[in-house]
Amino acid sequence: MELTTEMMWVLGFLAFTIYLFVSEVLRVDVAAILVMVLLGLTTVVPFVPPLVETGELFNGFASNAVISIIAVMIIGAGLDKTGLMGQFAAFILKIGGSTEKRIIPLISGTVGIISSFMQNVGAAALFLPVVSRISARTGLSLSRLLMPMGFCAILGGTVTMIGSSPLILLNDLIKTSNKALQAKGLEPMQGFDLFSVTPIGLALVATGILYFVVFGKRVLPAVHGEELTYADSTVDYLNRVYGLSYRLNEVRVGAHSPLIGKQLEEIENRYRVRIIAVHCRDEIHLAPGDLARDFEICPNAVLGLLASDPAIEAFATANKLQVRHDIELLAPALMPSRAGIAEIVIPPSSSLIGKSCRDIWMRKKYGVSVLAIHRQGETIREGEGVRDIPLQGGDTLICHVAWDQLARLQKDRDFVVITTEFPHEELRPHKVHFALAFFAIALGMILFTDVRLSIALLTGAMGMVITGVLNIDEAYEAVSWKTVFLLASLIPLGAAVEHSGTAQWIAVKTLELVGSDVSPFLLQAVIALLATFFTLVMSNVGATVLLVPLAVNIAVQATAAGVQGVNPAVFALTVALATSNSFLIPTHQVNALIMGPGGYRVKDFLRAGGIMTVLFLVVMLLMMALVF
Repeated sequence: MELTTEMMWVLGFLAFTIYLFVSEVLRVDVAAILVMVLLGLTTVVPFVPPLVETGELFNGFASNAVISIIAVMIIGAGLDKTGLMGQFAAFILKIGGSTEKRIIPLISGTVGIISSFMQNVGAAALFLPVVSRISARTGLSLSRLLMPMGFCAILGGTVTMIGSSPLILLNDLIKTSNKALQAKGLEPMQGFDLFSVTPIGLALVATGILYFVVFGKRVLPAVHGEELTYADSTVDYLNRVYGLSYRLNEVRVGAHSPLIGKQLEEIENRYRVRIIAVHCRDEIHLAPGDLARDFEICPNAVLGLLASDPAIEAFATANKLQVRHDIELLAPALMPSRAGIAEIVIPPSSSLIGKSCRDIWMRKKYGVSVLAIHRQGETIREGEGVRDIPLQGGDTLICHVAWDQLARLQKDRDFVVITTEFPHEELRPHKVHFALAFFAIALGMILFTDVRLSIALLTGAMGMVITGVLNIDEAYEAVSWKTVFLLASLIPLGAAVEHSGTAQWIAVKTLELVGSDVSPFLLQAVIALLATFFTLVMSNVGATVLLVPLAVNIAVQATAAGVQGVNPAVFALTVALATSNSFLIPTHQVNALIMGPGGYRVKDFLRAGGIMTVLFLVVMLLMMALVF
């Protein structure tokens, strides 16, 4: 088979796309949109063959897979809004006791089942505060609970065909490949039903749970061990976990203090203190809104400070200040019932990634006074450039915040609030029956009718909006538009790979490399390994879009070469499942999410995830051989 000019252009686009994903010079969704735009420009540039028809360029945004993913996210948010996660936590605590070998299967199994019906990163984000609460109440190390939970959230995405974006996308990709098969006179592939992969997924979840129960003591790090507990005061907790010996103090500024007229930023950077409230001219100034880094100190002001005792002493001595360890004037604003220390994680999908707290004006905009950032086992403190460091996915912000503001941040997709036991607004538990009813209706339509997956899931999502489980703004906020644009923008590239014959050409070359007498099982294993590698260096959606046409063409070429027992649909499913095999390094969104709170380092994922990667491949391939 000869390499045509069109194929060379498609290969160039593939290489360019992989480069953008691996190098991260652009955010993955921006990279995908750029590739889609460049594909569209091939229809008007004279020296480039048109790779995608203009009328098909934006079909991804109306695809069954994209609409289904949007609906799944809304349904997941509706179930969360009713407080079901808190009930799960209470149930696990009630029956699980306080032993690691009982808690891990209960948490991991529950998350695995939940993530089979919603996006796995969403399930992990929902359960992150739950696991933190369980850790605090039982004294078990959070680092020994979060990794099993995160891994099983990823594994749970393989239990149903709506559990992960690659599986939701698979049937649409199969339809696209069928057009090429029919054009060659070959029989089209059949799509997969909701529970077609359930035996495989359940075996993978069970493997993950058994792995951590049996080998957990050897592979799970005890980053903070028994110290990760809220049993003592907040000050003791911060000191033990993050090495922050901060105390809350009230400092009075005299009429002739050198601090008068200076801005908060200058004071905080120089003296390594954090100012969280100011009483000035008979008014208490708090964030958000009227307290920011450019706020100027007035005569006779009273400052609410969070700092270590040595820093407070040095600050007071240098500026002749009166220090009170008991809060008096600022008590109405800083009493424990109104504000306190919280831990907030920056999720991988946050729009704040790459921006610093200074860029964001974190205190002024969100009311969050960041005391430190915990990243990959290290804590960056006040005076160490904490405000100037660009945020990364998985960063844990240790901050002082008003409880009403923290409740608002729980609804903000740019944050995952770990601290849960604080006075805040009630959820909507009285709507739980509506949420469960419309979830059941959507599931029933998928199972027992011929209605398209997207329509069935949208029925459940709209039912939750109409009955008040969510309002429409909350439904919009529940959608990860980054994922939507990533998926929709890559679909045209997948079509170009298929229709140009590039996938067939790569398949022919692959078979020439491995030999025509290779067994179907070995060929399937090669595809699984390829998908595993791709998902480590790029998004699982991108890997699926690029590799499904390749897998189908490898199966077709192998059949043509005389290899018996090769099923193109099974090869395509191998790709969609193997793109969930992302445990080795923290590139998967779930791994990035738990990395900060768990205090994990890359070597922790290499140790625990390396074995899990091998187990995943072995169990997946064996179960696929049994089921299909």
